[in-house]
Amino acid sequence: MGFPCIGIEIAIGIGIEIDFDTDSDFDDHDHKTLRHVNYGKAILLSRFHAKRGNQKFAILGQPPSPPPTNKDTSMKIRLIATSVFASIVSSAAVAEEPVKPIRPPQTINLAQAELGKKLYFDPRLSKSGFISCNSCHNLSMGGTDNLKTSIGHNWHRGPINAPTVLNSSLNVAQFWDGRAADLKEQAGGPIANPGEMAFSHTVAVEVLESIPGYVREFTQVFGTDRIDIDKVTQAIAEFEKTLVTPNAPFDLWLLGEEDAISEQAKTGYALFKASGCVACHHGEALGGTSFQKMGLVEPYQSTSPVEGRSAVTGKDADRFMFKVPTLRNVELTYPYFHDGEAETLTEAVDVMGRLQLGKKFTEEENEQIVAFLKTLTGDQPAFVLPILPPSTDATPRPQPFSD
Repeated sequence: MGFPCIGIEIAIGIGIEIDFDTDSDFDDHDHKTLRHVNYGKAILLSRFHAKRGNQKFAILGQPPSPPPTNKDTSMKIRLIATSVFASIVSSAAVAEEPVKPIRPPQTINLAQAELGKKLYFDPRLSKSGFISCNSCHNLSMGGTDNLKTSIGHNWHRGPINAPTVLNSSLNVAQFWDGRAADLKEQAGGPIANPGEMAFSHTVAVEVLESIPGYVREFTQVFGTDRIDIDKVTQAIAEFEKTLVTPNAPFDLWLLGEEDAISEQAKTGYALFKASGCVACHHGEALGGTSFQKMGLVEPYQSTSPVEGRSAVTGKDADRFMFKVPTLRNVELTYPYFHDGEAETLTEAVDVMGRLQLGKKFTEEENEQIVAFLKTLTGDQPAFVLPILPPSTDATPRPQPFSD
């Protein structure tokens, strides 16, 4: 059985390497499934493109033949376009800017990402059978829920604003207080949190083990039918690595398209730099790479009980220290701050100017900075929603109304 060609549009020569390794046996049915898991998902990468004038590059590749039916099968697909992008990104104009264009992930395990996508959308990983990762990090809403604080099991009111999952792979750590070192560690937290999905890792695994469709796919992806929370979180994390948002108007401007953003936005960016905002909001994600105290110049008044990084380190000096949030797609991720108290970008810019910089922006300056921030919205994740494998008679039933 042959595999169809995959066309990946890549502009300015961005290179992407996709790895897939497995040690499992495959029959004809598995070949078909694997084609969907690995190759069908490759179209996800088609949104990682940039443009410069009328220049576009595309590659059309023929995937390898179906894997043989023996052990120790190893496949690697390399989709590498000509490296024109590197020379552009390293140009003097871009190199001198504190903000860099977002790049696509350099290595993605497509099989794990496809499995992780199903798990990300599956509410059966919660006690209620109603809450999934996407409930609080909605990919139709900028990777968040647009609520001050999220709603958990039994309508529990969460203590903190849900940070966006978009571009979260660029963060130095996960959660506002940085208690998770990476996406994999973060993915296991909400499942077992009694105020969020209210499950246990043990029961979550039991649910997946009772569903033949999941058992088959875990076997194909990891080479064993043994499901554990480590594989679950690895798959979810691999999917989340794909959720970067390239091609924002500001990125295109950085790459040389002068008309990609308005003059007002350009003035706002200059003011953003001159005022010192870039001390914390820089790099590809414009944030996410450091922890800073909320209220450097003036104290931040909040009714939230959350105290920041001190909950992790135990150090009083870390009270009200929070991970600097990314400003990518910030127009979509309202309300703002760890407590969600700033409902608009205008309010957020005003508060940050006064409390962090000791600067009161005029109405015109505020509008200019907001115009710049709105140019940071990139291509949003776009894919076919996964069809989840059905439960069986043996699958533990949800308990949506239990304590």
